[in-house]
Amino acid sequence: MSAPTSSATLPTPPAHGHVRVLIVGSGFSGIAMAIHLRRAGIEDVVILERAASLGGTWRDNAYPGCACDVESVLYSLSFAPNPDWSRTFSPQPDIRAYLERVAREHDVVRLIRFNENVTGAHFDERSTRWTISGSSGDWTADALVLANGALSDPRIPTLPGLQDFAGPKFHTAQWDHRVALAGQRVAVIGTGASAIQVIPAIQPLVSQLTVFQRTPSWVMPRWDRANSARRRALYRRFPLTQKALRLLQYVRHEALFVPFRHPWARRFAEAVIGLHLRYQVRDPSLRAALTPHYAIGCKRLLLSDDYYPAMTQPNVSLVTAAITRIVPNGVVTADGRTHDADVLVLATGFRVTDWLLAPVIRGRGGRTLADAWQGSPKAYMGTTVTGFPNLFTLMGPNTALGHSSVLMMMETQIRHVLQLLALTARRGARVAEPTAEAQKQFVRWMDENLATTVWNRGGCSSWYLDRTGRNSTLWPFGVGRFRRTVSRVRVGDYLFSG
Repeated sequence: MSAPTSSATLPTPPAHGHVRVLIVGSGFSGIAMAIHLRRAGIEDVVILERAASLGGTWRDNAYPGCACDVESVLYSLSFAPNPDWSRTFSPQPDIRAYLERVAREHDVVRLIRFNENVTGAHFDERSTRWTISGSSGDWTADALVLANGALSDPRIPTLPGLQDFAGPKFHTAQWDHRVALAGQRVAVIGTGASAIQVIPAIQPLVSQLTVFQRTPSWVMPRWDRANSARRRALYRRFPLTQKALRLLQYVRHEALFVPFRHPWARRFAEAVIGLHLRYQVRDPSLRAALTPHYAIGCKRLLLSDDYYPAMTQPNVSLVTAAITRIVPNGVVTADGRTHDADVLVLATGFRVTDWLLAPVIRGRGGRTLADAWQGSPKAYMGTTVTGFPNLFTLMGPNTALGHSSVLMMMETQIRHVLQLLALTARRGARVAEPTAEAQKQFVRWMDENLATTVWNRGGCSSWYLDRTGRNSTLWPFGVGRFRRTVSRVRVGDYLFSG
């Protein structure tokens, strides 16, 4: 890991008042943003975190089996390599510990105000400052960075009778570790990314596991393995070996992008990955129920070595009939059956395109982000929004990926933010925002290039699409194209004022 930044003479920012940059959220994006701001000489920074500890997604998602779907050598910050990952795909505790260590060693923990829930923010056109309302008071800032992430607000299904369930019930992102599952009848609603990790982890413990599937997922082998002590020692002694592996993993993941845009590659991928299901599930009827009937990649492509074997166990039953209501003792489906359950687990994902803060972030003229977006988030380069000066959205609209590490996308956005802040200062201005035309052209370019991808035309309904039917989530190219496009600030695409 790179040398930490010294803080011997640096005071802790005040509890309230004015700061140059205020960051919302202390996950990967928020921590990395603060580190890079300090490296650029901007020390006047505060991070507001609604929870009592840092970590974001990797703090909240602590369900059994939680791990990353991208190899840890790639799912890590470029400036903070970690030779001590326990596995190829590290589990949640390792990732959270890594982020906490990075925050400590780069001295950004002192910048975080915990238990500060942001309730609103508005841009004052006279002072050209943002006023941010937190649970303990107000702040003002020259620039506001939204780093609260897309996987931060659980999506709770609107199922009739959900509140009437008599036993424990919780979302995977709000796992209740006080509930002992051993010997219990557990119902899991959903078969997405969280579910296929939870199911194998709890299947050996429970007496009965009932899995409710609306749509089957494409699942490819994970090939996860422990990192031996010898391998970790090699990375520590010769850091270039891990750097070389990171480059190889980057290239491999860029190749995985090809099927998302080209039907011939998609058909080949479906045939190969279909063998994984055929090999691990011998029962023809179960295999048929687990077989997707949409193009691979239309929904998030999942990785698991143990999901299919878990589904074949005698204490597991797969239910494909639609859920009609929840009753105190279980789940009722459209075929009239009641499936008894003692514990209810909601593996129903997140409100990815419904930004929690959008209704309370007010830009020029008092217009909110929700008003500007009208249900379909839009941003120039996924990072800035016209009408909202000096507002930055890390992991913003059209910056997510279906094939590689989003941390590389986020670090590219940070470079864009730092360049824009420096350029604004050099021009003697106080704020910058994209022109309406620049944002319009960028969004049009996104829509045109997404139109031919499997995410838009693969025959499924996914969380990539917002409530207007538009794909406001994904970047339609590889990571390299994002870096080339977003790293450099195009001066003519911005308005500078103040």
